[in-house]
Amino acid sequence: MKKNICIFLIFIFIILLSACSLEKDAANQYKEETPLESEIIIPESFTANKQETIKAVLTQGGKMVENADFVHFEIWKQDGSLKYSMEQAVEEGNGTYTLSKNFDSNGLYYIKVHASNDGSIIMPQKQFIVGKLSKSDLKILQKGMHKQEESHEHHH
Repeated sequence: MKKNICIFLIFIFIILLSACSLEKDAANQYKEETPLESEIIIPESFTANKQETIKAVLTQGGKMVENADFVHFEIWKQDGSLKYSMEQAVEEGNGTYTLSKNFDSNGLYYIKVHASNDGSIIMPQKQFIVGKLSKSDLKILQKGMHKQEESHEHHH
C-alpha cells in the first residue's frame, strides 16, 4: 500500500513539473532592448578662449532619438587641472544634442556624453585638443594612454 502511495505521489509530482515547462516561444515574449547609439561630433580644431559647439547625434533602432530621457556632457582636461561640471545638452532636433563651451586653456581634453532613452544608457567618450599641446600631453598621446580621474560615476 505504501509503495502504491509513493508511486502515486511521484506520478502527481511529474505531472506538476511538466505543467511548469517553458513554452516554445517563451523567448519571444521578452522585450528585446534596442541599444542607444551616439556619434560625438567635434570641430576640426579648437582655439582657446573661443566659443565652440560639440554635438552628439543619438540613434536607436536606426531612428533619430527625439526627446531622450537625458543627455549630459562632461568635459575635463587630461592633466586634471580643469574639470567642468556636467551640463545638460540642448536638443536641436533630429536626434542632435549640443553644448557650446569656451575653453580657457590649451591642452588635451576628454568629453563624455551621458545619455539615456527607453531603458538604454550609454556613456561614450572622445578626446580632443584645444590649441597647442604641452610636452606631457604629447607624450600621453604618443603612448596612447588615457589619464582619467579616479571616479566618473554619476547618478541621474
